Amino acid sequence: MMVPTKSNLIIAKNTLKLSQTGYELLDRKRNILIREMMTLIDTAKSIQSEISETFSTAYDALQRANIELGITNVERIGYAAPIENGIVVKMRSVMGVSIPIVSFEEGSDENAPIYGFANTTATLDEAYRKFKKVKRLTGRLAQIENSVYRLADSIKKTQKRANALKNITIPRYEEETKNIQNALEEKDREEFSRLKIIKNRK
Repeated sequence: MMVPTKSNLIIAKNTLKLSQTGYELLDRKRNILIREMMTLIDTAKSIQSEISETFSTAYDALQRANIELGITNVERIGYAAPIENGIVVKMRSVMGVSIPIVSFEEGSDENAPIYGFANTTATLDEAYRKFKKVKRLTGRLAQIENSVYRLADSIKKTQKRANALKNITIPRYEEETKNIQNALEEKDREEFSRLKIIKNRK
């Protein structure tokens, strides 16, 4: 317990006020992060559904291309696909939490065919387009899953700090303030009584 002095009462009141303000800010931060995370989770569900659907149509088209062109020919054509090196990861901040933004740099020949049309079919073109779409959707999903993980971790830490303020620091300084005030009031009453007795004696 702090020594019951007026300066300690001021310190206790200021600390209590700061703790209450800190708790309010942490609680607000936690709510904002939870809202952001729930929005991302909803988006992730939508993307996962789109990936499943796109994968399904891509594999169907690939299977038809394998039948029409032969697996060996399709495999040979597949080697012409360029290695993906245009993935760009940037960061943005949400209430102090860094979350990634994944994007793909579009080259000048992005839409140019990677194989000739003489010995290919429309089903192979469809499979190529669909798998390309899956690549971008997978990048977005990875971005969202990483963001959700980071937000969840920050929410957990924020909740822990808020609980410490609410359940430990704030009650402690409420009690300190009350005890110091009571002690000072008692001291003032004793001083008043002492002065009254002295005055009566005079």
